Amino acid sequence: MSTVPTVSHGADELTLAANNLHVSGWEEITVSRGVERLPASFDVSLTERYPGELAPVVVRSGDPCKVSLGADVVIDGYIDRYAPSLDAGSHRVQIVGRSKCADLVDCSAEYPSCQIVNATVLDVAKQLAAPYGISVTALSDVGARIIQHNVSLSETPYDVIERLCRAAALLAYDGADGNLILARAGVTEAASGFTEGVNVQAASVRFSQDQRFSEYVAVRMAMDVLADVGEGGNLLGTAYDKGVQRHRRRVLIADAQGDQMLAVQRAQWEAARRFGRSGQVSITCDSWRDAAGALWTPNTLAPVHIPTLKLDGRKWLIADVSYRRGASGTTCELSLMPPEAFAPQPINLYPTLSDVYAGMASPKAYPR
Repeated sequence: MSTVPTVSHGADELTLAANNLHVSGWEEITVSRGVERLPASFDVSLTERYPGELAPVVVRSGDPCKVSLGADVVIDGYIDRYAPSLDAGSHRVQIVGRSKCADLVDCSAEYPSCQIVNATVLDVAKQLAAPYGISVTALSDVGARIIQHNVSLSETPYDVIERLCRAAALLAYDGADGNLILARAGVTEAASGFTEGVNVQAASVRFSQDQRFSEYVAVRMAMDVLADVGEGGNLLGTAYDKGVQRHRRRVLIADAQGDQMLAVQRAQWEAARRFGRSGQVSITCDSWRDAAGALWTPNTLAPVHIPTLKLDGRKWLIADVSYRRGASGTTCELSLMPPEAFAPQPINLYPTLSDVYAGMASPKAYPR
């Protein structure tokens, strides 16, 4: 434990920097990040070996903090909970926190006039994140400008950003610096992967077909009651999964009342998503880092070669990663899936007049 404002560059020791303290020597560590986990979080604890050893560890809930593994910052955010405890034989300190993006999930959206006009999702995300001291970076094209979209007073910044990201086929997650990232699935590759007998302590895989279908038909219901005869009544978008050998049809009502192309995208998304989720690999690795010394990172492609589980070296996407240390040693727990599992669901940002009428008729539109 150290109060000197430096971070150890030696082995992968977790260091918590907060309130002018740099504390290491934690006995139990869990740091979790993922492409479907916002914000990233940490949970660390330490029990004193000698009376008074933990006296210098004085932090407060709400304090800004940085969590580092070795020389690499993995979370820049805030302490949510500081929980010291004692009993007849010990004194323990537990600290739990999240990245800066916690404010995008917890707090209310602030947007001028609550109306988005002629802006990209990156423009909107930057404006929503700015009041909370968070920057936004796009790692890929962010798509067309949003013509017009409204922000509800009760929504959080993440509610709005996630909805706009679905329309632009983007993922929204936080980086190690606590700031928001907009990206498509699988933008980088790790220097190495996971190999049976080399760096894999435990692994399991699940292949399933019960949630896959050979044919997906998305139906766009007609808005004009006079056009409900023939193809004008139900315009279709169709997609196929050739990996399903027998006939299995799935009919979907698409969120595309005025947009046939969105119905097509909805069918394609359903096929890709269900294929991606039909294969999931869980790995316990003996190291937090790849062959180049980089931490295993979400939204990174890595080959998985585990012959016993019929995994032949194909590249999978790291969806979620938890760096752990405790009584059982140092491990990294990862969840991987095919990149298709992370295609955001298409959404209709431009409702028709009929949609507006339907919203006005809903009891939730004007609560009493």
